[in-house]
Amino acid sequence: MTIFSKIIAGEIPSYKIAESEKFYAFLDIFPSALGHTLVVPKIEVDKLFDLPANYLDGILTFAQPIAKAIEKAYNYNRVNIVTIGFEVPHAHIHLLPMNGMGDMNSLSKKIKITAEELNEAQEKILANL
Repeated sequence: MTIFSKIIAGEIPSYKIAESEKFYAFLDIFPSALGHTLVVPKIEVDKLFDLPANYLDGILTFAQPIAKAIEKAYNYNRVNIVTIGFEVPHAHIHLLPMNGMGDMNSLSKKIKITAEELNEAQEKILANL
């Protein structure tokens, strides 16, 4: 069982943003920017493009309102999708807020964030969802 499956099952706490029958979205606790959110399918598949077609199709539809809420909550220029997937063997996408190309460098730089700041980010995004 991956750490993401444990989060989805409620065995590990998370800062949940949204949930559906097939997907779970929560704040990255080691974010590259405020609002950095992970979207994870509820099935364990290692690589994104190995997901069944209905999951692959559905992940963007599920993520769209979350991305829009992040943009509104923090007044970012856009929220981009980044797929890396080496750190956890469970397909997922990063909803990464950015204001310009310079923010691409932030992927390898994590910001220090407190539990209080994560709670505030969660509330702010949920208020715009």
